Amino acid sequence: MLKRLSAFLSIAGGLRKVQERLHIALPAALLLIAAGTRVRDPEALQQVRCWVFDSYNRLRPRAYEDVPVRILDIDDESLARLGQWPWPRTTVARAIRRLTGHGAAVVALDIVFAEPDRTSPRQMLPLWRGAADPDLLKRVLGQFPDHDEVLAKAVGESNVVVGSALLGKDNGVLPAVKASFAVAGDSPLPFLYAFQGAVVNLPGIESRAKGGGSFNTIAERDGIIRRVPLLFRVGDAMIPSLAAEALRVVQGASSVSIKSSGASGERSFGAKTGISKIKIGSLVIPTDAHGRVWLYFTKTAPRRTIPIWRIFERDFDPASLAGCIVFLGTSAAGLMDQRHTPLNPLAPGVEIHAQVAEQVLLKKFLLRPDWADGAELSFLLLFGTILILLLSRLGAAGGAALALSAAGAACGFSWYAFTRWAMLVDPLYPAAAVLLIYFASSLIGFLRTEREKAEVRGAFSRYMSPTLVEKLAEHPEMLKLGGETRRMTFHFCDIAGFTAMSQWEEPRALTLLLNRFLTPMTDIILGRGGSIDKYVGDCIVAYWNAPLDDPDHAKNACLAVLEMHAGLKTLNEGWSAEARREGKKFMPIRIRTGLNTGECVVGNMGSNQRFDYSILGDDVNLASRLEGANKFFGTYIMISEATLKEAGEAVVARELGRIKVVGKEAPVRVYELLAKKGELSPAWRAALPLYEKALADFGGRNFAAALEGFRKVLEIIPEDGPSVLYTHVGSDYAVLPPPDDWTGVFELTAK
Repeated sequence: MLKRLSAFLSIAGGLRKVQERLHIALPAALLLIAAGTRVRDPEALQQVRCWVFDSYNRLRPRAYEDVPVRILDIDDESLARLGQWPWPRTTVARAIRRLTGHGAAVVALDIVFAEPDRTSPRQMLPLWRGAADPDLLKRVLGQFPDHDEVLAKAVGESNVVVGSALLGKDNGVLPAVKASFAVAGDSPLPFLYAFQGAVVNLPGIESRAKGGGSFNTIAERDGIIRRVPLLFRVGDAMIPSLAAEALRVVQGASSVSIKSSGASGERSFGAKTGISKIKIGSLVIPTDAHGRVWLYFTKTAPRRTIPIWRIFERDFDPASLAGCIVFLGTSAAGLMDQRHTPLNPLAPGVEIHAQVAEQVLLKKFLLRPDWADGAELSFLLLFGTILILLLSRLGAAGGAALALSAAGAACGFSWYAFTRWAMLVDPLYPAAAVLLIYFASSLIGFLRTEREKAEVRGAFSRYMSPTLVEKLAEHPEMLKLGGETRRMTFHFCDIAGFTAMSQWEEPRALTLLLNRFLTPMTDIILGRGGSIDKYVGDCIVAYWNAPLDDPDHAKNACLAVLEMHAGLKTLNEGWSAEARREGKKFMPIRIRTGLNTGECVVGNMGSNQRFDYSILGDDVNLASRLEGANKFFGTYIMISEATLKEAGEAVVARELGRIKVVGKEAPVRVYELLAKKGELSPAWRAALPLYEKALADFGGRNFAAALEGFRKVLEIIPEDGPSVLYTHVGSDYAVLPPPDDWTGVFELTAK
């Protein structure tokens, strides 16, 4: 007996030693992995860092200061006043002359005039070949000046910088480079963004301009513009950006100086680390290795922008343009020159160039200092090591305080560096890594308590939902009436035509069929992290993000629904085969589903004697209404706009329109869920663009074009319910248009 007890104690002591070592080994391994990942700096990590810097720019945008930089905006009102685009080149020439006459120092064109003006007299002559007297027409038209020549002359008489669009394919065209370049250090060419060709202006315009630059902007992988190159390359030629060239011409400088690794005063220790500074005239601009500047965006500044129609008005004040660099571009939505920035998802492209010029003139730059990478890595290693060594002594609460203090210090310093010195230092990854180390160390203690909780789970899991059992094991105090407000995703589905089905099916067979339907559907919901609220006949009511947190609740709900509909197709095939073998009639089952995301009260509801864990709220009711609204559109999966936004790019959906359901005054925009990302059928890949265009035409009251579009969709997918609906409604509207206050909202009168 003593020997057995001794052996047991020996084993227990060995386990304790292993556990103690694991307290050090596991966090240490995580620290090394985190440090190695930071050294490699994968693209995903860079993207997260950029999101942090975006949030800083949004929280503390650059304050606008009035510098001699203006945007001459071809906005929607200018198009309404001066005519649709493209305007005759004489109008552009008149604008350039007006700007020069008002004292503008440089006019930079965020437009390329690559083709002859179709309104020019010489371009009009071929359109009149059938005229009675072509010679007379030729003599008459010959008396008028060529529009392109008028623009070229205006360009030559002013300080104009023309723009070009660089291409990824070789078309044998190179922009006319007006600047010369001086390089100190290694060649910058390998570090510049490379292009193969260009779309340039007509030769007469290009040759007479004082400068020429590319108006290309390079967005990050997420489509957001944060850094803008000042130089590009086409082959072995360097091309300045539009902003850089405007800054050169306004100073009367002839060259651009580039300082890169290997230059005097640059420490690169023999490595070719790229560009560090670009000097334009007297302006020195710090850049990253690729010649890019971080943009420190301001909010929309009315003083920066002047609608182009204003300069032709008699009461226009020329003082607002005196000595300014004027960027001529467009914010008109129809001309599609819009970019996504941290402050504005639809910023005019010309504003990017103007903000670059402003920052250079103000000498206010966002900087990612050379020492930032080393500082972030050192912080991670220092506090990670301290935490590993002290956590066993400090305990869970003390360790949490230390980890949170370290994370707070990282965030505090980063914010201070941004607000005080406009420096970009990442606090998120070092802080997250330190917290991860804390959680890993705490995991060992957590595993000890799990053994005790397993007994509770085993006792209650036979009677309650496994997810709820997990929650009760963590918080026994939940065994009382009450609830909490949470943002969740709600699911309602039922069998289409179930009432008719119940009339010809025997109750016993119907019950068996329901069980065979509900079991696999429930498995799919639970497998995607959902919880079943209740079964109401053939209806399944489910929800996500309670009682356990699920940050991807909308995505998981959408994926579960798609899997349910796909799984039902397989079930129908099996049931059909069974019916044929037994010589019975078979009616395929189709289900209609409604999904909505929003706030609700979730918790234990009922009486002191008996209560259920359930959900209650207006957004829950909306999910039920969306399930029923499928009948109106002829669809089977309807989701709200809120659900689609939170699901992100994990799924593909199409807009159905806006509806007003029974019991709700405000209309909601709804969508049909089509497929998981990357799994859209070939038919839908062909039909979806046609449908979206037709829906846009319908909303824009262009009912004839909408009808044509929806009919094309039906040629590909004849059973498409929404296209059938919009075809009927559009046919009526094409004959009798809706009133002027028509909003396109469908008001449903049935649940």
